[in-house]
Amino acid sequence: MGVRGLQGFVRSTCPHVCTVVNLKEMAEHHLSRHPACTPTIVVDAMCCLRYWYTPESWICGGQWREYFAALRDFVKTFESVGIKLIFFFDGMVEQNKRDEWIKRRLKNNKEISKIFHYIKSRREQPGRNMFFIPSGLAIFTRFALKAMGQQTLCSLQEADYEVASYGLQHNCLGILGEDTDYLIYDTCPYLSISDLCLESLNTVMLCREKLCESLGLHLADLPLLACLLGNDIIPEGMFESFRYKCLSSYTSSKGSFDKKGNIILAVSDYISKVLHLHQGERKLEEMLPLGPNKALFYKGVASYLLPGKKSPWLFQKPKGVTVLDKQEVSLSSDPASPRGAPTCTEPESSQDILVCADPDSKEKVLVRVDPELKEEVLVRADPECKQEVPMHADPESKQGGPMCTDADSQQEVHTYLDPEPKQGLPICVHPEISQQLPVGTDPEFNQEAPMCVHPEVIQEDPMTMGPEIKEQVPMVSDPEILKIARTQHVHAESYLVYSILSSGEIECSNTLEDELDQALPSQAFIYRPVRQRVYSVLLRGCQDGTSAAYPVVKEWFVYPGNSLRRPDLVRPLQMTIPGGVPSLKILWLNEEPAVQAQRLDILLSCFNLSSSREELQAVDSPLRALCCLLIYLFIQKGLPALARPGRSHLPEADHRVDTLCLEDLHAFIAQALCLQGKSTAQLISLQLEYINSRAVQLGSLLVRGLTTLALVNSACGFPWEMNEFMPWNVFDGKLFHQKYLQSEKGYALEVLLEQNRSWLTKFHDLKAVVCKACMKENRRIVGRSHWNSHHTGRWGRQSSGSHRTGSAYSHSGQGQSRRDQGPGSRQHERDQWKRH
Repeated sequence: MGVRGLQGFVRSTCPHVCTVVNLKEMAEHHLSRHPACTPTIVVDAMCCLRYWYTPESWICGGQWREYFAALRDFVKTFESVGIKLIFFFDGMVEQNKRDEWIKRRLKNNKEISKIFHYIKSRREQPGRNMFFIPSGLAIFTRFALKAMGQQTLCSLQEADYEVASYGLQHNCLGILGEDTDYLIYDTCPYLSISDLCLESLNTVMLCREKLCESLGLHLADLPLLACLLGNDIIPEGMFESFRYKCLSSYTSSKGSFDKKGNIILAVSDYISKVLHLHQGERKLEEMLPLGPNKALFYKGVASYLLPGKKSPWLFQKPKGVTVLDKQEVSLSSDPASPRGAPTCTEPESSQDILVCADPDSKEKVLVRVDPELKEEVLVRADPECKQEVPMHADPESKQGGPMCTDADSQQEVHTYLDPEPKQGLPICVHPEISQQLPVGTDPEFNQEAPMCVHPEVIQEDPMTMGPEIKEQVPMVSDPEILKIARTQHVHAESYLVYSILSSGEIECSNTLEDELDQALPSQAFIYRPVRQRVYSVLLRGCQDGTSAAYPVVKEWFVYPGNSLRRPDLVRPLQMTIPGGVPSLKILWLNEEPAVQAQRLDILLSCFNLSSSREELQAVDSPLRALCCLLIYLFIQKGLPALARPGRSHLPEADHRVDTLCLEDLHAFIAQALCLQGKSTAQLISLQLEYINSRAVQLGSLLVRGLTTLALVNSACGFPWEMNEFMPWNVFDGKLFHQKYLQSEKGYALEVLLEQNRSWLTKFHDLKAVVCKACMKENRRIVGRSHWNSHHTGRWGRQSSGSHRTGSAYSHSGQGQSRRDQGPGSRQHERDQWKRH
């Protein structure tokens, strides 16, 4: 992400902007100037995942033990030179960036298709040029870093703003990442993760001051440049004609650089020679072709303003202020309180007036008049929402922004609706950054507006939206529960729970799934019943006792055939538990033994495994988590249909995993047992005869099951330690692939278990637990030969090479007629689950 074309321009055209630095020397210099301050680097973790994942094998589901060791070495290297690391992860997808998120996911789908085509044609892992990070890497990296004692934070908006804010406020040594937005923010130095040499701690620092010198700009001009070039908020095509107009009039050394380089130079030249010339005399919208995009443009510029920073291009002090309504935003900073600490607004302490900054404009600006400070602060008002909405914006209607309310600080955020305009900036305060963050400031004022930016793009006509989407209501009203969930989210202790409670919206990125393989449904469908039961646990206070009264949850899950034009609307699935499901306050806060037992009961009920409680309790950690997933996968039946606006019931779709067989079970259990006795070095040296596409999917399926366990465990109040189902304890992709190939060829159990008698005993015990649970559900696990000789359904639709015993191989799914696909096919899936 970042500013389009800027990365390549800096590297090729302005190499002097990039300076090689040594982080150890920087830390020593920083410590000499600030003896009481530990040198700290704030890390944009999402930018670093590819750098951190150093294992050679990535196709089989992840080399988690090896990855954990590499990550630990990374942390120890910085600790050894006295540098503290603060890790930030994306915690939410902002609504104005949803389109960009979708575009990237659809692009990834095409890359995944190429990967599977490569596997099936060459039977080997593609080169690093086709590298795709293993499923769940970001999620499990959070837990890995926490296990290492590192400060790990999850953002309440896209992480780059919070990373830049943290770096500025805490006088950090630098920001380690790979995003050109860090060249635009006026914050601490931007350090490149891709250029980092861990052995020497040398990397490249990209200097924004030198960039400005090269372009003839001021630091305060960089947000303006970023928006004119296009970024994650401003679509690239919005100012395309303007950029080419600048290029056509740009006469300095045309053709010396590439096209994108010349455009950046031309736009910079226009800013420095034209806009600067008339600045203060004419409005920016008169000098630029903003047109109907004026509000969106200002949002883009404002999104780069950090605490204490101002822009000369934003919001001139309004003249002829017109009072429109007695509406207010309950946000203030008490001058007597600690710097930036959120406090409750007293009615007499300030007055908020919604005004029209331009009589010809429908945009509204909120002016705060503080009688104590005698100052006015301009605040962007959200005209789209008429009520307090402590949840994220609906991706369909794009109405109303996310609000964040901290019960302890008694800080409230309100936005209001104007029926005409559709622009506005919601606001929030991150609990980890103990300073309120500004949306933007007036250059004539000395006081910044204490808010942080959640820039929203509001374009949809609400009349075209379904009734469930237009109607926005809080998912959970209990402030104590929201505060607990929010705290756990920010500290990266839970997974997805806060998103469900605060916004009723979650997402899941791409998984290595072969869209041509019709036998295995997508993990999005396989684990959906589990998620639906979790929604029932979390949202039970939002309904009147009937399933239809539950609010739907919007799922943005990537799976083959999903265009992502709209989210899947999924209703909670009620569970029958003796004594009923307790309230979240009891489930999360009560430490009585009876409640602790209830937590486990509910976890197992989410997987529909209540009848196997006794057997699973007898299994040692961490293998009981694996058994839980295996039983669920083998007994999984058809899934309930999606909720659609105006439709209360649809036929069930058939998405069973009934092609799992005895050989698959043997491979899963054997790899988990053998993993317990292997060192990281042994796993690294493991070599595979070839790569099987079905084994690739099964590996990813299990890892997605582990992330689902993290969600269930978080929702149920942590009946199990999170460490129990971290993949480095129960799964190794390459080892599983080896056992799968051996099992497929009919190798004896002694070979699968490497002649280890104690493992063989445990193997039979674990297999008995799984098989007994399956028999209770009338699911008999049979060998592959049984399927090949008795079934022409799902196995018949598979390529013979993907599943038959031996090493014969052919192209899976190729030449297959859609007309021949049965009820379990992906085509049927699309029909049954079609979104309206």
